[in-house]
Amino acid sequence: MPGLVTIKSLLHPLDQAGMSLDHMFCSRCREGFVAHEKIVNSHGELWHPQCFVCAQCFRPFPDGIFYEFEGYKYCEHDFHVLFAPCCGKCGEFVIGRVIKAMNANWHPGCFRCEECNGELADAGFIKCQGRALCHTCNARVKAGALGKHICHQCHGVIDDKPLRFRGEVYHPYHFNCTACGIELNSDAREVRSRPGYAANEMNELYCLRCHDKMGIPICGACHRPIEERVVTALGKHWHVEHFVCAKCEKPFLGHRHYEKKGLAYCETHYHQLFGNLCFVCNQVISGDVFTALNKAWCVHHFACAFCDQKMNQKTKFFEFDLKPACKKCYDKFPQELKKRMRRMYDSNPKRIPA
Repeated sequence: MPGLVTIKSLLHPLDQAGMSLDHMFCSRCREGFVAHEKIVNSHGELWHPQCFVCAQCFRPFPDGIFYEFEGYKYCEHDFHVLFAPCCGKCGEFVIGRVIKAMNANWHPGCFRCEECNGELADAGFIKCQGRALCHTCNARVKAGALGKHICHQCHGVIDDKPLRFRGEVYHPYHFNCTACGIELNSDAREVRSRPGYAANEMNELYCLRCHDKMGIPICGACHRPIEERVVTALGKHWHVEHFVCAKCEKPFLGHRHYEKKGLAYCETHYHQLFGNLCFVCNQVISGDVFTALNKAWCVHHFACAFCDQKMNQKTKFFEFDLKPACKKCYDKFPQELKKRMRRMYDSNPKRIPA
């Protein structure tokens, strides 16, 4: 791209020396010059001041600055419009170094990774699914598509099981056991080295053998060391917040739990899955259970659906619309309705208890 050039205006020295101006002509209008007339000398070419103008807009050059391209001179604005590329991000003209990539032009500072926003002009990039990514982010995206992790230290793909340390994932071989110095694998345990420090601060790594010698319990859920309060249940140790109901996944936090087939349940979901809930109050039936119409009821909640009269196992009732009706309410039903109910009972005796 051509550089900026400044106009040089001067009184022609040949006229002062008494030399003839007959063979000197303006480079634009091809007319000659008169005595004492100011001329413009640009790289050996002479111009009338009024002829020395932009080849596009035919106006004088602002501040005497112009761009020259293929033998023509342009003001700064028209040169940018005609020849300067526009940045694919900010839309401004790119003056100076141009980055050509992704079928567009860019300022060096505008061409950035679409994942981490780091500059790509000097670091290089990789086109991934129509996006420009730095090498690190491309490796991370590629590993994520394969269900793998990227090592926080070397930024390489972790093909085997990663080692988690201080909230990041690593190749296990980057670390050694704090106690015996052996190269670690994914079974390594992270232990807070000094009490009173925040999580992930001053932590150390130990191989499984050295860790077991320390006698620190391991959580049955996250498989991490338990350094504070321990819950012991189901033959394992748990962080308090990790010992949860197998159904709703809410922590018990010291409340009673129920065990079934190696799993722990809160009271509600244990009875919901394996016990009885009252059809009326939807609460766990802790005492005697009244069973009728394929439903379970608290003893004090079993009542006529029409008059709300409490009933017990000795009370005669009839089924209507899958609800119990006492004999007094049943007797008030229209005769036609009772006939239809009787016919239904005759066809399926189990539907209407007597």
